[in-house]
Amino acid sequence: MSSSSSSRISRRTALRGAAVAGTAGLGLTACTAGSGGSGAGAAPTGPVDLGEAAEVPEGGAKLYRDEHVVVSRTRDGQYRAFSTICTHAGCPIGMLKGTELTCNCHGSKFDATTGKVLHSPATVPLTELSVKVEGGKIIAAPAQK
Repeated sequence: MSSSSSSRISRRTALRGAAVAGTAGLGLTACTAGSGGSGAGAAPTGPVDLGEAAEVPEGGAKLYRDEHVVVSRTRDGQYRAFSTICTHAGCPIGMLKGTELTCNCHGSKFDATTGKVLHSPATVPLTELSVKVEGGKIIAAPAQK
């Protein structure tokens, strides 16, 4: 092998490097999607029909991943809604267990009935949305200021 051929990188090595660099950036993209980039991780900017009100259990909550909303329902039938964009790094929250939301990016936990932070690194509660039931359907929207 000549010195010129040993200093060249192979096509396979170059492709591996490109693949690693490309996938390394995916974590950053996922965690910043809600912070103003593509809008893929944005909370509702207008009214959103979430479906049947009866789908939210009394004393429980339901996560609407595609809409980035969680809705809870008290035992006396009152509904509350919150954005599921994590207040720590803007990641969309994708896990609900009981009434506890967990952010996949850094592990922040929130109470789905109050929006309060249960576990850091987040320190700011979730953004509350307005919610109403019309014709048996849940409608969530940004809170009126």
